[in-house]
Amino acid sequence: MYIGVAQSHEFYAVLELVEEALIEVVEQGQELPWINREKLHSDIRRCLDWDANARGGSAPMVAILAKDDNSGIALGILLLTQCFAVYAGGEYGVIDELYVRPEFRGRGLERELLDEAVAISQRRHWLRLDITGPDVERSDRAAKFARDLGL
Repeated sequence: MYIGVAQSHEFYAVLELVEEALIEVVEQGQELPWINREKLHSDIRRCLDWDANARGGSAPMVAILAKDDNSGIALGILLLTQCFAVYAGGEYGVIDELYVRPEFRGRGLERELLDEAVAISQRRHWLRLDITGPDVERSDRAAKFARDLGL
């Protein structure tokens, strides 16, 4: 298993996983009529930092991929966004999306993706790392996931 920052040649793997996450959210009964997929794809391309190993990369978002070592197939993704707030002491990170393909869930990929997000936040000297998500009442699976990770 490989866990690391997505490289520019992996852009379509990032989009594929984002699309799968979006489809899953909609299938859970959440309506997202405001989503313009073309704009979403353009924003992802524009906002992704392909060199997130450096402190304070050039773009506000990092995609962390989980891939199979042998096939190179992307199995999961975590999107990490850089933000700024006085209460956070300046720059901090927000985990906006975390998605693992259903057949690979429960194998530790979620934890490995989170561990890599923490490592990036430490390299960037962020004092805070937040996690966003859908309304807990509408997402029992997300709440269970957070509990299982001790969050």
